[in-house]
Amino acid sequence: MTGTHILLTDDEKGITDYLAPIMERAGYSVTVAYDGKSALRKVAALKPDLIVLDVLMPGLDGRQVCRQLRAAGDWTPVIMLTCVNEAVDKVLSLEEGADDYLCKPFDPQELIARIKAVLRRKQAPPAERPLAEAACLKAGYMLLDRRLRRVEIHGKPIELTPKALALLEYLMLHPEQVFTRDQLMDAVWGWSHAVASRAVDVRISELRHALGDDPDECKYIETVIGLGYRFMAQVEIAGG
Repeated sequence: MTGTHILLTDDEKGITDYLAPIMERAGYSVTVAYDGKSALRKVAALKPDLIVLDVLMPGLDGRQVCRQLRAAGDWTPVIMLTCVNEAVDKVLSLEEGADDYLCKPFDPQELIARIKAVLRRKQAPPAERPLAEAACLKAGYMLLDRRLRRVEIHGKPIELTPKALALLEYLMLHPEQVFTRDQLMDAVWGWSHAVASRAVDVRISELRHALGDDPDECKYIETVIGLGYRFMAQVEIAGG
């Protein structure tokens, strides 16, 4: 991990003073920025390997920073720090091109784990476009058209409820990453509740039935016992 440089951006100095030493003890070199404009300047000057970016900042907020980077063709991995009460921030963060998000308050070790996971995914060839940028994704014989909100198997459209399709999209945008039911409720439904998290199981069952995915010999969605679910098939960008 030596030599991996992270830009930590948050307007609350107490947060950066707390997180930076923890990240450094994990083996990363850390540069701090306290607002969006200085973050953009430091990205241009220092070319960090990953950016941890708070959403709620005065002036240029985190989503605007991410949007400007992506518009300029800069696909440095970004982990957004969002407020737990602002579910829309999480969805919009991913739409702006963020690679992952974490809700405040959070355990710093979870942030370290997310950083490691995002950096592992960065090992893809440099010319490969990020999945979040793609209009169409494919996994095996399945095609997901994100613009038309349509899923096909072997070229034939399959019927899915809007929530099942949104859940499939979220899982495909984060292949190999394990999500708890609460995390999926939070990301796809915009809220979380212990009882309501059964809705995730219902939609997973719907997806498996529609995709012909046997839970005992799964090709797409794996149940990780005691944890949650992950999309296990290789995901690629379809088309140009």
